Amino acid sequence: MIDININTPALLFPAITLMMLAYTNRFLSLATLVRKLHAEYASGGKERNILSQLKNLRSRINLIRYMQGLSVVSFLCCILCMYTIFRNWMMLAHWIFAASLVFLFLSILLSLLEIYKSTKALELVLSDIEELDKENIFTDIFKKSED
Repeated sequence: MIDININTPALLFPAITLMMLAYTNRFLSLATLVRKLHAEYASGGKERNILSQLKNLRSRINLIRYMQGLSVVSFLCCILCMYTIFRNWMMLAHWIFAASLVFLFLSILLSLLEIYKSTKALELVLSDIEELDKENIFTDIFKKSED
């Protein structure tokens, strides 16, 4: 089994905290958007896709909550791993470090899913413009230049 020292889990500290900061920024921007859309809906500006946008935002906020939770658990596992290394409980340290990596992986996987949902939300907003429904990456790449 590969030996790990106390620096190994400590290497994840900056990565996990930066991810948590990015997740918090996403959450705050979504919260602002939800408040704005809710105010539009309440004022009677019932655009046809406001409810769809709000449903999408709710699912994205839930994803971010789980992403943050998994990051926190990963961070706690790193701290616990450092303690087990300090106590020289190396087998337990390996298992806890592996759990930390798994939680970090799951958090990043949920982040990928949230990014996918955010692009779907933008497509929903842009769906009001009929010409944009026909656009995709291939038509953008192979579009003839209009000179």
